[in-house]
Amino acid sequence: MYLYNSASHNKEEFVPNHPDIVKMYTCGPTVYHFAHIGNLRSYIMEDVLEKYLRYQGYNVKRVMNITDVGHLSSDADTGEDKMLKGAKREHKTVMEIAQFYTDAFFSDCKKLNIKRPDVVEPATNCIAEYIEIVSKLLEKGYAYEAGGNVYFDTAKLDQYYVFNDHDEEDLAVGVREGVEEDTSKRNKNDFVLWFTKSKFEDQALKWDSPWGVGYPGWHIECSGISMKHLGEDLDLHCGGIDNAFPHHTNEIAQSEAYLGHHWCNYWFHVHHLNTNTGKMSKSKGEFLTVSLLEEKGYDPLAYRLFCLQSHYRRSLVFSWENLDNAMTTYQKLINKIAALDDSDKTVDQAQFDALKEKFNNALSNDLNTSLAITAVYDVLKAKTNDGTKLALLGDFDKVLSLDLLEKAAAKRAEQAKTKTATTGGYTIQGEGDPAIDALVLQRAEAKKAKNFAEADRIRDELKAQGIEIIDVPGGAQWKSI
Repeated sequence: MYLYNSASHNKEEFVPNHPDIVKMYTCGPTVYHFAHIGNLRSYIMEDVLEKYLRYQGYNVKRVMNITDVGHLSSDADTGEDKMLKGAKREHKTVMEIAQFYTDAFFSDCKKLNIKRPDVVEPATNCIAEYIEIVSKLLEKGYAYEAGGNVYFDTAKLDQYYVFNDHDEEDLAVGVREGVEEDTSKRNKNDFVLWFTKSKFEDQALKWDSPWGVGYPGWHIECSGISMKHLGEDLDLHCGGIDNAFPHHTNEIAQSEAYLGHHWCNYWFHVHHLNTNTGKMSKSKGEFLTVSLLEEKGYDPLAYRLFCLQSHYRRSLVFSWENLDNAMTTYQKLINKIAALDDSDKTVDQAQFDALKEKFNNALSNDLNTSLAITAVYDVLKAKTNDGTKLALLGDFDKVLSLDLLEKAAAKRAEQAKTKTATTGGYTIQGEGDPAIDALVLQRAEAKKAKNFAEADRIRDELKAQGIEIIDVPGGAQWKSI
């Protein structure tokens, strides 16, 4: 399997540090508001990556943090605390906000068939780990105290910029948006490891530390949580491309300074979901959620398919028209699968292996989900029996998680309920109940005799039984309501 590594800017063969386990870390949500569908694109693609590794036979341990403290609205360690902002907005405590939006996040994940990571750790659970890391960084000379805070000293590194080359002027104070002057810093790239001089008099969450009462900086939590659960080396670190700098850059700096050796081998970054006006963002005040898609009649798995139709390293443009197309594609795909004979249990192993190879070739080449979807259609078009096709589709869906066989089975059950009876050229479509069919036919005969009062009486009788009649050319359709 080959993956693009953001740190080397190359596709590399994936080789885990240990033959018996893949250690995978995912940057989780800051739980101050609902996740928008742009956030969830990253989690969908990370889910596919984890499931494909398992599909390939790897034993994966995946860890995700929940940011329930801090995470300032500016990556320059200044600005408003997002958790406190959410608490003020909804007149709740910070921890009430954190629990509510954590539950909402995992509810959305469930609707999108995103597997819950093996370990989910709130940042507030690991204060002791952060204090240990910060203490050692101070001891080793990689950190310093200034202005009541503890900072990481980026000047002590041979290389700070890992994912991109930057000119010094790019981060000049007041020039780049989001970079604001902090006079306590020795260097403009330095970042806070621990706050003791809070910018907020009513800061809700504070802990004792060797440097006074305070709270951790945003970047330290991922290093601490990862090392707590995955040890001193990491195979895969995942996140949105906007995390690459400064968040992941700072994670590498502090982790490798603390450990004294290389930390993570592969960096997997998912690109943005954009709208016609640019990157989707909560800071703009309006954003799209899974619940909103459902309210508008979309199956969340149609959105998952929409994401899978594009490569994770390409920006994806969202529009309602594009989602409509994905919804139509998903419904047609389910209909095609529903048309297969599910009583056929025979599998042509040679055909199975050949078609599965196409699927593997797609995903093993930098997780090309678009070609993996093409492999699904190759199965449907293949000159082989239905049992082989259904076996392949079930196998592929271990990774794609589109509920292909489940939705197709439900479609077959729905179609089986619709039965047709023809009497004297009048066709009745319903659920196969002869007594209802007879009443529908009586109503038709009453209408033909212009006895509309009797026709209305029968219609009302059926309605009282929970039956709706729809007149169509040459007959009628009825269904339970």
